[in-house]
Amino acid sequence: MVVAGAVGTPSGPPPIPIEVDGLTKRYGSHLALDDLSFVARAGRVTGFLGPNGSGKTTTMKVMLDLASADGGGATIGGTRYRDLPDPTSVVGALVESNAFHPGRSGRNQLRILADVDGLDAERVDEVLETVGLGGAADRPVGGYSLGMRQRLGLGCALLGDPPVLILDEPANGLDPKGIREMRDLLRARAAAGGTTLVSSHLLAEVELLADDVVVVDRGRLVAEGALDDLRTETVAVRCSDPSRLASILEGAGANVNRDGGELSVQGLSEEETGRLAFDAGIVIHRLHAESGTLEERFLRWTATAGEASR
Repeated sequence: MVVAGAVGTPSGPPPIPIEVDGLTKRYGSHLALDDLSFVARAGRVTGFLGPNGSGKTTTMKVMLDLASADGGGATIGGTRYRDLPDPTSVVGALVESNAFHPGRSGRNQLRILADVDGLDAERVDEVLETVGLGGAADRPVGGYSLGMRQRLGLGCALLGDPPVLILDEPANGLDPKGIREMRDLLRARAAAGGTTLVSSHLLAEVELLADDVVVVDRGRLVAEGALDDLRTETVAVRCSDPSRLASILEGAGANVNRDGGELSVQGLSEEETGRLAFDAGIVIHRLHAESGTLEERFLRWTATAGEASR
């Protein structure tokens, strides 16, 4: 992948956030999404994290109107995807990297999409170079490796030069050089004002790529915020009245995530948190400060959420 000039970076449209509000989805008796709400902001790369089966792909499908919600919804710049007048010029998506005809070349795959969307054919060659497929553009997709198909899928998402990208495991199958190039590309788009939501299991890569993270488990939001803030010291609290204490701490300017019966507090020290609880007459059962890598925090967030749901 090549990051050069304006190729592969959004231009024209104003900043457009992705907003998920009270999203609920059931498959039979299985609750896949449980009142999920978060925002992916413009000018930022948002890492969308969660264990297998946590609801990430379902959320992305609802965003793109590939699945319907039972409650709540998702909008792109305040508008449902299906109601966008020219969706491919606003949103580029990579949700399934194998949805290509195996006998068709990568170039022809993009040409067909460009023709359907009314795009200039020259854009096809620009995108092929951007995603690093210039030398393999005329080979049948059936002979592509997994990483090459991922590159082609990203090329399809970039074809309309959209300001918003929704990408499900875009680094899957890429070698270290390809991952680095993709990271540079997505960071460049964010710097140009684009909005990017990236689902990934590669936590070390997300730590290098993302500005913000949203963590879900069993369809519920378990953590959200700027990556730097979530990695800094957090005060973990178990107490007699977590809802009341959370309101008090938020009133004092803290960012509070509620993981079952435990509160994770950023923005206040351990001493300040304890003092506010004491002043309110709330009994503290456990109070300690902690910090760690994204992987360490992710495992803690999802373990706590899993225990709370059993």
